[in-house]
Amino acid sequence: MVKNTTFSGFYKRTIKEKQELIESITGQALDEGLVLKPDIANQMIENYVLNYELPLGIAPHLTINHQDYLVPLVIEEPSVVAALSRAGQEFTSIETQYKDRFIVGQIVVNQIVDFEQAQATILDHYDQLLDQAKLAYPSMVERGGGPQNLWTQIYRKENQDFLTVYLSFDPCEAMGANALNTVLESLAGIVETLTGGRVLMSILSNHSSDSLVRARVTKPIKELMTNLEEGHKLAKRICQASSYADVDIYRATTHNKGIMNGIDALALATGNDWRAIEAAAHSFAGRGPGYQALTRWWIERDCLLGEIELPIPTATVGGTLNLHPLAQWSLDLLGRPSAKKLAEIMAAVGLMQNFAAIRALVTDGIQKGHMRMQARSLAIQVGAKPKEVDALVQDLSKLGKMDRAHARSLLKTMRASKP
Repeated sequence: MVKNTTFSGFYKRTIKEKQELIESITGQALDEGLVLKPDIANQMIENYVLNYELPLGIAPHLTINHQDYLVPLVIEEPSVVAALSRAGQEFTSIETQYKDRFIVGQIVVNQIVDFEQAQATILDHYDQLLDQAKLAYPSMVERGGGPQNLWTQIYRKENQDFLTVYLSFDPCEAMGANALNTVLESLAGIVETLTGGRVLMSILSNHSSDSLVRARVTKPIKELMTNLEEGHKLAKRICQASSYADVDIYRATTHNKGIMNGIDALALATGNDWRAIEAAAHSFAGRGPGYQALTRWWIERDCLLGEIELPIPTATVGGTLNLHPLAQWSLDLLGRPSAKKLAEIMAAVGLMQNFAAIRALVTDGIQKGHMRMQARSLAIQVGAKPKEVDALVQDLSKLGKMDRAHARSLLKTMRASKP
């Protein structure tokens, strides 16, 4: 366990100092050994030509279930790492829970004469189908996972009727997409025979409404601000902003995008499929009468409470995870969590991102935190040397105008004033 005090003022340190501290904790050098080699990358995608790089930062102040974590984040957007680091310090511990971890696949059948009879026949052969599914991928069953349940649904649309056979699947520590698709395809022929129809497709679904991760925090209102009255006002405004995200899809979309900033960044760092995570999260947000927020904040017994609940399909083995050295390094940094634990960490990250965003929105506004990072980006774009960046950022912040023309003018003035 890494104590948060070890990282006091971490953001103020030089890149080298940060690297040396991380190396002292992990025991692994941050060198070329972590670079994705072309011969490996060439096996990952088609028509490979070169690597596309993104920055990796560390958020050091996240305590989940009373255990401290160093969270690696791969992202190009300014302020995300800073927001998570700061929000993480606000809470003693984030409590998380992940019950069942299943993915779902579907076999879609059409051209059936009697859909109700076909559905009944499938259910009559429940045990046979489930046994066959387990035989299709015995290694997963041996690890305690594999096929778990089977059910059906009839869909009718403009004379295009479909019978869908659903299969839930425990992928253990893997994402499980290839394994589940293999199982589904092994059942396709049997399903056709039993229904008398034609299988249209057999494929996993990225909708995972039954495999939910939950994270929750509690903070006494008296600890929100130095002034108790101001703390109550802030807590109330945070709750109001949370409620508003449930009634306006324009706000709900941005609300959830902010949550996914952190979750996606951690998914990228650990080699997980962030597109599958995004798809699952947004389909869950739209499960009700309308698209809604993934978090909620409320006041109870003089405390501010926050909660997030969403599906987060993760893996710690297989695919890119085993091939990318930085994905392996990131998992090492997190203490080699299980797939369930990694999902819990992601949920905690999403909740903290949301807290940081809402707090900023209802107080100083979101731009205050973004402006300094934008100023740094502008300074680099107009050609400021490393030793000139901080001074130019300070001048841009004082001026309050973030564009290249003013940045170039300030840089020119700054250089002209030097002896």
